[in-house]
Amino acid sequence: MTPSRNISRLIEIMAALRHPETGCPWDIKQDFASIKPYTIEEAYEVADAIERNDPEDLCDELGDLLLQVVFHARMAEEQDLFSFEDVVEAITRKMIRRHPHVFERPGADTPDQVKMQWAEIKAEEKRERRERRAARGLPESEKPGQLTSVPRALPALMEALKLQQAASQVGFDWGAAGPVLDKIEEEIGELRQAITDARQDEAADELGDVIFAVANLARHLKADPEDALRSTNTKFRRRFAYVETELAKQGKTPDKATLDDMEALWQEAKSYD
Repeated sequence: MTPSRNISRLIEIMAALRHPETGCPWDIKQDFASIKPYTIEEAYEVADAIERNDPEDLCDELGDLLLQVVFHARMAEEQDLFSFEDVVEAITRKMIRRHPHVFERPGADTPDQVKMQWAEIKAEEKRERRERRAARGLPESEKPGQLTSVPRALPALMEALKLQQAASQVGFDWGAAGPVLDKIEEEIGELRQAITDARQDEAADELGDVIFAVANLARHLKADPEDALRSTNTKFRRRFAYVETELAKQGKTPDKATLDDMEALWQEAKSYD
C-alpha cells in the first residue's frame, strides 16, 4: 500500500490495521477509552508545534491528529454507530448552520455579532440535542443551566476559565483584576492555615481554590492561563538546562550539587532572559 494525498487511503490503512485476522495486534485491541489519551496528547503536540513556529512539525502533528479522528470513526463503524463520512457530514452541516451570514443570508457584519449569532445557534443545537435524547429515552447528561455548555472533559485549567466566562455572561463576576487579587490572597491564607493545621485533604481543596482564582485573574488580564503556564514551563526548561550545562563544566551533576550551587546558577540563568 502506497502513501496518498487522498483521505480515502488513510481510511483504508486504518481499516487494514483493524482487520481482525490480518491487522496489527495493538490496533485491534484498542477501544474509544484506550485511544482517548492519545487523542488528547496529539492535540497538545499540534499546539506545541504552533508555539515553536515549526511548520514541518505542524504538518506532521496535524496528520497524527487526523489519524485519531479516523481511528475513532473506524471503531464506531465496526459497531454500526457512525462512519468517517458521517463525521464529515456532521461538521460540514454544523459549519454551514453556524455561518448563515456566509452561506445563506447577510446579517452579522462584525466579529461581536458573529460571536453572538454563534452562541444563539449553539444554544438551539443543544436544545435540539436534548429533545433527541428525550425522544430516545435517554436521561439528561446534565441539568440545563448557564454552565451546561462547558464540557467536563476539558483540561481542568481550561474548564475553570470557561466556567468563569460562562458565569460572567450573567453578571457573576468581578469588574476588575484588583478584587480577584484580593480573592487569591484570601485563598492563599486559607491554604496556609490548612497546611499549618496538617489537614491534608483540606489543603488539597484549598489549593484548587487558589488555582481557580488565579485562572480567573488571567481572564481579567486577558491572558490565557494555559499559554501563560506553558510559557513559564518553557522558561523553566531553559533555565534548568543552563544550570545543568554550567554544573557539567564544573564536572558536577544536579544530584551531586548543593541547592545553593544550583540557586546561584539559576539566578545567572534568569539574567539572560
